[in-house]
Amino acid sequence: MAKLDTITLSVLQAALQQVCDEMDLTFSRAAFSPVIAEANDRSDGIYSAVDGSLIAQGSQGLPVFVGVMQYSTKTVIEMIADGRCLPPEPGDIYIVNDPYLGGTHLMDVRFVMPVYRGGQIFCWLSNTGHWPDIGGSVPGGFSASATAVEQEGLRLPPVKLFKKGALDPEIYAIICSNIRVADQRIGDIRAQAAALLIGQDRLNEILDRYGDETVVEAIAELRRRAAEQMRASIAVIPDGIYRSQAFVDSDGVVNEPLTISLAVEKQGDTLIFDFAGSSKPCAGPMNSVLATTLSSVYLAMRHIFPEVPISAGAFEPLNVKRPEGTFLDARYPRPVSGCAAEVSQRIAEAVFAAMVQALPEKVTAAPAGSSGNFALGGNDPARGRDYVMYQISGGGYGGNARHDGLSNGCSTIGISKSPPVEIMEQAFPVLYRHYALREGSGGAGKHRGGFGLAYEVEILRGEARASFVMDHGRFGPQGALGGKDGAPNSVTVFRNGEAHVPPHLSKEQDIALKAGDRVRVGTPGGGGYGDPRERDPKQIAEDIRLGYYTSEQAREMFGTVVFTGL
Repeated sequence: MAKLDTITLSVLQAALQQVCDEMDLTFSRAAFSPVIAEANDRSDGIYSAVDGSLIAQGSQGLPVFVGVMQYSTKTVIEMIADGRCLPPEPGDIYIVNDPYLGGTHLMDVRFVMPVYRGGQIFCWLSNTGHWPDIGGSVPGGFSASATAVEQEGLRLPPVKLFKKGALDPEIYAIICSNIRVADQRIGDIRAQAAALLIGQDRLNEILDRYGDETVVEAIAELRRRAAEQMRASIAVIPDGIYRSQAFVDSDGVVNEPLTISLAVEKQGDTLIFDFAGSSKPCAGPMNSVLATTLSSVYLAMRHIFPEVPISAGAFEPLNVKRPEGTFLDARYPRPVSGCAAEVSQRIAEAVFAAMVQALPEKVTAAPAGSSGNFALGGNDPARGRDYVMYQISGGGYGGNARHDGLSNGCSTIGISKSPPVEIMEQAFPVLYRHYALREGSGGAGKHRGGFGLAYEVEILRGEARASFVMDHGRFGPQGALGGKDGAPNSVTVFRNGEAHVPPHLSKEQDIALKAGDRVRVGTPGGGGYGDPRERDPKQIAEDIRLGYYTSEQAREMFGTVVFTGL
């Protein structure tokens, strides 16, 4: 075969990416749940038929799933090979959400489907969607004080939900019998399956046009080049060991912080990540399974080197030592509801804090680093039905060498955005009394951190139960190179006119609410970058003019400065 020319390779790279992007769009447009349809808490990708390694992933999918889905796909392949799963046939779609089989938390449900060419599996398509509820002790699945995974919801090993294209009514009945608002899940299930079927159609069109052998050659070459580009990016880092720490507020059960200790060693064109010295496995749900820990490192490096094409090749120069004996390597039955949305972001923060020492021009101070998980479940008497509402929220990004951090950006691990207030008020019996930037929350620095989000939501009717699994309530996002930390997360619940602050600050579950009760949240601001005394006085004056800081806050945070025009 003639060597693949550069133009064809580039076209096929874009084509594979487009397949994944179209799957993402199909999934969101067809889904019923606002968390998928509006917040885009989902991802789609193409994976190797041999070992499940990543070939391509949608640009609009959650980065944290970048490594996770390749591990869950690999697990399905291995379980089929050793007889623990039924062998696949055309039209089959496996469902799996078991965290210990290459997953995240139970609410992230993965579908895995083989794509056949000439009677053989050419590749696997996989996607993940965050289901609003998966059963368990609290609506929404975010149990802040679970001590075993069974308390968090229904755990599914890889089983065929679709057999030869038809939904298996028995498996579907088992799922519906174990989750809340089960009648609404069929919309998300059909949307998730439709995304894979669209991907199969588009992939077959590419294969028919260019030929299977050419596409296989292109996939191998793209992987090789991604590895080469990552190695070239790493090579510019000075050899040495870069150390950092990040902290989780608590595990939700024991009210003490958890420590992530990281040493990043640069050797030639590889990086070695060692989490030795991190806290031991915890009692509560802030343990992280290995796949999530690995994926957190990958996505952090993706933030630092976004120009490297995404495929399994980009991960090859990143050697993550298995953090055995720590809460970053959860084993059954450790609870894990906070791993994907919160612990993953503390891991990424530790990577940023280490790498900013090596690459100060490329790496930012710490971002907000919390998905703001707020689950509300109850009954709407006006509509005569139960509901589960899931609110995610953004926060401030860290400042960097060139400019201030973004305000109210999405979480470190995703592209998910808060669903529009109008959609939430239409779908659930709530009223958003306040929704704005959290002024004053950005950490001071030569380039300040971005601002978090402040919102307040009121229960309009009926009774409900609220649960929070957030983070950065005890410690604000870290500043870098002399910058100050961003403001920490804040949660206050108003019941019967009295204010209640969770003892664990960012975590609590099963809070009983009724009509008129309110929940107020302030998400973290980003860390500041560089010495605050070096900030341009004109920029400080502009921040004050815009209401981002009061004059008193500015003087306290940025030091003695002449404020022109004040």
